[in-house]
Amino acid sequence: MVKEFTLEQLDRIIEMGWEDRTPFEAIEFQFGITESEVIEVMRKELKPSSFQLWRKRVNSGVSQKHLMKRNPEIDRFRCSRQRIISHNKISKR
Repeated sequence: MVKEFTLEQLDRIIEMGWEDRTPFEAIEFQFGITESEVIEVMRKELKPSSFQLWRKRVNSGVSQKHLMKRNPEIDRFRCSRQRIISHNKISKR
């Protein structure tokens, strides 16, 4: 069963889930939910057609949602341009 999240947290989970370069491990680290719970959230919150497209893309090998599929030189979850403490917003340049 999926934990209760605020609207802001749900938006962030969906955003991270939708982005190909964010691994499931990063979502688990930040929100404490497993890959299967992320899938449940996506299934519940997205339109059925959007969910199907997302699942197809994640399972097709194009996505890097799993750390084992990623470049081994990438050892961090967050972008170097992200602010350290700012709800994951990209800093102004």
